[in-house]
Amino acid sequence: MKREIITTKDGSKSISIPEQNLTYHSIHGALQESKHVFIEAGLRPLLNQLETIHIFEMGFGTGLNTLLSLQIAITHQQKINYTAVELFPLTIEEASALNYADENFMQLHQCDWEKDNELNRYFTLHKTNGSLINYSTNKTIHLIYFDAFAPAAQPELWTKDIFDKLYSILAVNGVLVTYCSKGSVRRTMLEAGFSVEKIPGALHKREMIRARKTAENS
Repeated sequence: MKREIITTKDGSKSISIPEQNLTYHSIHGALQESKHVFIEAGLRPLLNQLETIHIFEMGFGTGLNTLLSLQIAITHQQKINYTAVELFPLTIEEASALNYADENFMQLHQCDWEKDNELNRYFTLHKTNGSLINYSTNKTIHLIYFDAFAPAAQPELWTKDIFDKLYSILAVNGVLVTYCSKGSVRRTMLEAGFSVEKIPGALHKREMIRARKTAENS
């Protein structure tokens, strides 16, 4: 699988897989998309509501969502325990070619997999190299960043079985955010028990999904 570094329209870099016509972020702006979908719609409303916010990310990818969450943790002195699952990690060379100007960025890629890495007093990162399909955890999660490739590219990650799994690890009133707003995805989330709302999407995307767990599993 050949990957290429690209520059998106807001000047921030991302990754492209040309042979599959896939990009890790919106070509209209990687940084703006991540901030809008995952930070503003997901993390920011939870700040100062919990002593420690437990975040689970499907798709560590470039590490941009993780980096933005780390910056929020430091700025707001909010403890965050962050778990990310990634089947195809970037190489250190690929990560170093990204222009996310932050002294902590490379630490995210260089820290160990399969263990808790306490990056500072507010932020702990645990990276798992594997597929969400085979992933299991005993952690209770408050916020899920669902950042898989689109359903057409990774249909196996947008099934009821997957959303059943994610629903089961969420705390009551926990939130899942994703850039995707396809009707079929919304219906599958509803079947899994989520309360689903459509909210304004990032950049040139009209809508995105924010879903909640409003009750314990039956």
